[in-house]
Amino acid sequence: MRYLSTRGQAAPHDFEGVLLAGLAEDGGLFMPESWPSLSPAEWRALRGLPYPELAARLIHRFAGETLSLETLRDMTTAAYAGFGHPAVAPLVQLDSRSFALELFHGPTLAFKDMAMQLLGRLFDHVLARRGERITIVGATSGDTGSAAIEACRDRGAIDIIILHPDGRTSEVQRRQMTTVLSPNVANLALNGTFDDCQDLVKAMFNDAPFRAEMRLAAVNSINWARVAAQIPYYAHAALALGAPDRPMAFSVPTGNFGNVLAAWAVRAMGLPVERLIIGANRNNILARFLAANDMSMRPVEPSLSPSMDIQVSSNFERLLFELLGRDGAATAETMQRFRAEGRMPVPDAAWRRATGLFRGFTLDDEGTLAEIRRLWTGQGYLADPHTAIGTAAARAHAPEDRSIPVVVAATAHPAKFPDAVERATGNRPPLPARLADLYEREERYAVLAPELADVEAFVRAHARRNTA
Repeated sequence: MRYLSTRGQAAPHDFEGVLLAGLAEDGGLFMPESWPSLSPAEWRALRGLPYPELAARLIHRFAGETLSLETLRDMTTAAYAGFGHPAVAPLVQLDSRSFALELFHGPTLAFKDMAMQLLGRLFDHVLARRGERITIVGATSGDTGSAAIEACRDRGAIDIIILHPDGRTSEVQRRQMTTVLSPNVANLALNGTFDDCQDLVKAMFNDAPFRAEMRLAAVNSINWARVAAQIPYYAHAALALGAPDRPMAFSVPTGNFGNVLAAWAVRAMGLPVERLIIGANRNNILARFLAANDMSMRPVEPSLSPSMDIQVSSNFERLLFELLGRDGAATAETMQRFRAEGRMPVPDAAWRRATGLFRGFTLDDEGTLAEIRRLWTGQGYLADPHTAIGTAAARAHAPEDRSIPVVVAATAHPAKFPDAVERATGNRPPLPARLADLYEREERYAVLAPELADVEAFVRAHARRNTA
């Protein structure tokens, strides 16, 4: 399996290469040269497998010769052993056709654990074999950072620095990052938005001398391995509900497009996905694009669903590459114009192809509270704000054929957003026992302006401290 850049100018990489590179050298994102396709019979043969086994078999299709199935099986077994539910990603029925795919039973109570717990082990395996070390830099709107830190803390060959927007995460999200005092971990709060954090991470990767000096690696979903590790849970849900002999729809609350891209990928691999529904808060660039081909930047506004407070959806570039017929030059030009002009000029034909499969939905904070309340009073289901946006989106855009089930990605435990859940329901969800003392733990982080030189100096000092 080889991987190509969406912008067409970087040399092809194998799976190990894209794991360590993260962002392509030309600024693009890596995509499989061709999609591994499974026949209906091959999909049926995967039904009923334990989640770690299913994950190993599907990710092996993307790893190619760089990782044996046995090695991957050992990694997935270890990655999911500590999850709080024996099914790892259980399905909970909400009504006659809707199901919540609970992705929050990992150590940091968010869907990012599903990929990060595996990614940390992948890094360890490859770095040990090569005798190398790396510096991971990542941006987070709330959940990626804590999941990445938990996966990489105390690993001997990794330094990790996470950037988050100061004051724009929930307190639980912030403390899950800043109370990890391991010497290989550093947290940086920026006076800005998630988009500022994400732009700085990309700028560091595009600074070729700095990238080489620091041996930079990525854990954001710009890293293809992250997306590959998210694909199995959509396949798991679809197979449990009758695929490939029954079509599916997925509703995914998303800001950076990585989670819904993984759902799109199972369709590219041969599962019958009838519709993909994108749930957004007031920062609704993806919903605006699907409604009116309006992919235009606007200021990021804080919301009750901070993990989606994003106006530049990095992973959309991967879908754009497909919509443009895998034309790297056209993708590069479109992305450059987007950055220069603040609006992405997607050709009408490509936009119409997107709207044939995707639907977008926007829900403001009051609507989010109302949906949390509806789920609690009507179904007895306690949802976090992001999941509630997903369930509302599913009701708005479910396929007309009621025999098609709709799976909602339940992306975070309600205890990560206790203030919003309590406002909606009067019920303040407690943290699990392993995190019960989170509010008493010591925090450690720095605060900086979003200036590249200052951030690079911070990264350099942290990495050098840990290698001295």
